[in-house]
Amino acid sequence: MQPTFYSSHDRRQGILTILFFALVLVLAGCGRQNAAASADKVKATVPAARAATPVVRPTATPKATATSQPKLVFLPALRNPAPTATPTPTPEPPTPTPTATPFPPGPPSKLGVFVGRNDPQVFRLLRTGNLRVVKTLEYDPNFVGEIKQVDADVFVVARYTPLPLPSFDNWDPLAAAGAFADLLLPIATEPRRLAAIDCWEAYNEPVVANEEEMSKLAAFEAERIRLLAEAGVKSCVGNFGAGQPPLELWPAFFPALAAAQEYGGYLALHEYSAPYLWFGTGEYQNHPTGNEGDEGWLTLRYRKVYRAYLEPAGLVIPLVITEAGIDGLVGNRPGPPSARGWQEFGDFWRGEEVVGTSVFGFYMEQLAWYDAELARDDYVIGAAIFALAAPQGWTSYEIGGDWLGIFEQYLSVHPPK
Repeated sequence: MQPTFYSSHDRRQGILTILFFALVLVLAGCGRQNAAASADKVKATVPAARAATPVVRPTATPKATATSQPKLVFLPALRNPAPTATPTPTPEPPTPTPTATPFPPGPPSKLGVFVGRNDPQVFRLLRTGNLRVVKTLEYDPNFVGEIKQVDADVFVVARYTPLPLPSFDNWDPLAAAGAFADLLLPIATEPRRLAAIDCWEAYNEPVVANEEEMSKLAAFEAERIRLLAEAGVKSCVGNFGAGQPPLELWPAFFPALAAAQEYGGYLALHEYSAPYLWFGTGEYQNHPTGNEGDEGWLTLRYRKVYRAYLEPAGLVIPLVITEAGIDGLVGNRPGPPSARGWQEFGDFWRGEEVVGTSVFGFYMEQLAWYDAELARDDYVIGAAIFALAAPQGWTSYEIGGDWLGIFEQYLSVHPPK
């Protein structure tokens, strides 16, 4: 399942012998030695999208074999030249900053943003008419109301933040659901929030170790869905972290999915990967012969869940990926071990020679690949990129500021949803 990270080396050796006799210069042979460069399945640039979202620039196929070019080294003649004055070097003009190539038109986008707080930058994206999802930790009624005023069709997810993860030992899920409803309903039923927020999350990235814990979590989710729905508030259930939960535990979560299906709720998942967004999908694995086809262990993991578990059980409910992007905290991956958000992978990507004009431009190419994959599955509402106005401690994930224009341009060339 896990991929091995390979690298390639070119070896070049040049030998040039210069002999002088009777003012005759003899140039001896110059040889070199090549070693074929092995393709790095992990490094490969943007995989060919199976949907219509185009790639910004053509890239070499990841399995190509590089051929080193001859390198000749010329040595000066053995002589005693007359001393000459050292010329004053002419300063070179500064290298101009390359201009990013605009994204060409493509199909409707399913990309959105995770917003940590009220920030006017989100409205720049909303005005394109193509932002699919806004996941927000800020549920001020004026803020969420303005989001819907700018784009009535954007899907808004909110999370009640002061909610610690449960300890499943001696935990009563029904009582916990009642307590959660008592906390949330006075907030969620405020008229402006009720009109603007499409669904509410509960626990953030709960971790279940076994079937018993998953069953308890499912009971909590099913009950809180029912209690909120009685007041006209919809829920999104699960909110599991990247690579979670273990696939074999999904049947124990079916009661929560059945309740969501009954009351018009949603499934929420997080999908991250690193050092590239496609790592863990298809052939981009640590294991040299691993291949997951059009599925993945981190990103595109949702396809494993729907195909193997939800579809056979008749529980295909709408999916919203409430967090997505590059995250170095995923385990057992190649790349710089201390890197976290996309900003900290810039030097690594440059070293891999996959960056065209800017680091964020290459990140946007990865997100365009992911967007094209999401478009293939009708049950996917969209995915919120983490993060715009990032919470404290998560600044290396920030996509706002100078970079936002690239994302804005990408959205602007996709037709309205």
